Amino acid sequence: MPVRTVPRRAAAALLVLLLTALVASCGTDPGTRTMARALPPGAPFTHPGVLVSKAQLDVVRKNVIAGKQPWLQAFLDMRDSKYGSYKYAAQPTAIVNCPWGGKGAKGCLEERQDAIAAYTQALLYSVTGEHQHALKAREIMDAWSAKLKRHTAQDAQLQSSWAGSTWARAAEIVRYAPGAGWPADRVRRFAAMLRTAYLPEVTRDLPDYNGNWDLAMTDAAIGIAVFTDDHKTFDTAVKRFRGLVPDYFYLRKDGKIPLTPAGSDANTVQKLETYWFKETKFEDGIAQETCRNFKHVGYSLAATAHIAETAWHQGVDLYGDVKDRLKAALDFHARYEMGAKPPQWLCGGRVVGNMGPDLEVALNHLENRLGTPVPAAHKLVEQTRPAGTDDLFVSWETLTHADNPAD
Repeated sequence: MPVRTVPRRAAAALLVLLLTALVASCGTDPGTRTMARALPPGAPFTHPGVLVSKAQLDVVRKNVIAGKQPWLQAFLDMRDSKYGSYKYAAQPTAIVNCPWGGKGAKGCLEERQDAIAAYTQALLYSVTGEHQHALKAREIMDAWSAKLKRHTAQDAQLQSSWAGSTWARAAEIVRYAPGAGWPADRVRRFAAMLRTAYLPEVTRDLPDYNGNWDLAMTDAAIGIAVFTDDHKTFDTAVKRFRGLVPDYFYLRKDGKIPLTPAGSDANTVQKLETYWFKETKFEDGIAQETCRNFKHVGYSLAATAHIAETAWHQGVDLYGDVKDRLKAALDFHARYEMGAKPPQWLCGGRVVGNMGPDLEVALNHLENRLGTPVPAAHKLVEQTRPAGTDDLFVSWETLTHADNPAD
């Protein structure tokens, strides 16, 4: 896809002029907020509040305007990516077909990329105020809501999760950004698409699938719930989260063997061992897919943090129940991702460390809201900043969440 090219010197000068005119005040004191375990029935949702809040977006804008690193470089990487181009063209399709293995796939890559492009353009508009970015985000979302009917084949739930979570973030920003101008009828059409083409897929029960599926599905479900002001779906996602995370990230307090997912067929020691990719010894922080590869553990860490962060913006503290698991999992995997030699008991002494840009949201909450150091994960994140996108459902989280505890 074509990428907008702008002379660097001219672009930098223009960026400073545009951003200086957009400095806004922001609230950054998370200590003033009272968190709950559930959203009271009938309580209004906070908007924007899917993964990023208004206060966080204000911090992003101020950091970029001030030229602070790593946020400025993260912004430039986002702006200069293919997703940030004014010429980006959506490729919607009525039926997104995503079979295992990819043979015969239709619309899967295009849908994920278009959702990321809409989110990218929404963030660009939030930072720069350039209306063309709002128009582009709206154009992409309107194109899909005018055409998409359903998802099919074996990866329908995972595809719906990745794209659906990103669509909800993009739509939330554009809908509530001053001056974005998204017509009410197009907002309703987009919400209807999320309800009919995504929500039925991401709320299915798949207890015997690898845990990254359920967590990604819940990530999409809670984002869609907030955008559509759907209390029932939000409450279901919260309940599901509380069951999923302890089943995926192990702590010694769980017992000698990990907890079994509700409804799972992994109801014997032998079946549970198979489900955990033949691991038989368990230490704090190990995950169900550790011995598969760290890429899938990263997906799960990201989805867990996305769900908890969205709930946090709605006044519900999901982090509180899982902070010890998150901390243990972050440090456990970060050590080996950076090259520490795994012991023989762990995955037979060999791990596949290929984690993506997945740690910023969780690390921000633990270190900057709770004051809980996570040394190995902190070091890994600093080595890999600015985090970009995995081209699936994680995008630009150094920009939005690095050292950004604002509510």
